[in-house]
Amino acid sequence: MAHDHVLEDRPPAGVMSQLEPGIRRIIAPNPSPMTYWGTNTFVLGEGDVAVIDPGPADKTHLRALLDGLERGERITQILVTHSHLDHSPLAGPLSEVTGAKVHAFGDAVAGRSAVMTELVARGLASGGEGVDAAFRPDIYLSDGEIFTAGGCQVEAIWTPGHFSNHLSFTAQDAVFTGDHIMGWASSLVSPPDGDLTAFMSSCQKLAQRRDRIYYPAHGAAIDTPAARIAWLIGHRKSREANILDLLSDGRPATIPTLTKAIYTETPKALIPAAERNVFAHLIDLATREIVAARPQLDARAEFLRIA
Repeated sequence: MAHDHVLEDRPPAGVMSQLEPGIRRIIAPNPSPMTYWGTNTFVLGEGDVAVIDPGPADKTHLRALLDGLERGERITQILVTHSHLDHSPLAGPLSEVTGAKVHAFGDAVAGRSAVMTELVARGLASGGEGVDAAFRPDIYLSDGEIFTAGGCQVEAIWTPGHFSNHLSFTAQDAVFTGDHIMGWASSLVSPPDGDLTAFMSSCQKLAQRRDRIYYPAHGAAIDTPAARIAWLIGHRKSREANILDLLSDGRPATIPTLTKAIYTETPKALIPAAERNVFAHLIDLATREIVAARPQLDARAEFLRIA
């Protein structure tokens, strides 16, 4: 998963740092193979400020965030990119302490596609990435909605793919990309919460913009946004080509077989995530009628190339 596009010495958790005028960052103490150095919580503006991605339910992080503000500053809005457990759970406690309302696209199933809804109905469960199923925003934001937060004009851009309710937020020619685009790794796309068809569409949507910098929710800022999106799209297309190549002999194959053939150097602990990644591609290919699933589209199916 790791990619060395943007690597930076790990900053300390719990320390508020200025990234540029009007944008600060404080890192939650939740480093892991899935979160890199931890969740980046951003503070937008000065005085009356907005918080983007408050992070996991961690009292230490809540205290560090409040203590990291300047004297007299107050949090007036809480913006959440998506409802994974490393992003949204602190929104409720932070709202209680500050009175700030929580803004997001919707709950954990908002924006889910018909094909994913059908897979869930057939029993496909989330892959253990940690969904905040209880999450409900106070204020529901729609795609393209423009509002003021932290004294800045902010646009909410619906960027499903990593998660169906994923928003990116723009302010000051910067985009807070959540987990949709990161520098240290390619985004995890794990069905049913992750949707590769939507992910590719969201990448194209951001590629049409001319933003100056990306601030992802994990890892360092990305100061070459166009190049990073091009890499991500290319990476996904090469994975698709790997899968189609393995299916080109006309024989059906299962997800574990394909994963083993493609992810030859992946540590054993990450193979389940890799399998869900392969499944994400196969769902996309089945949606586009390039492969067929037998007897039906689910994680246990055999997949056959038909186009």
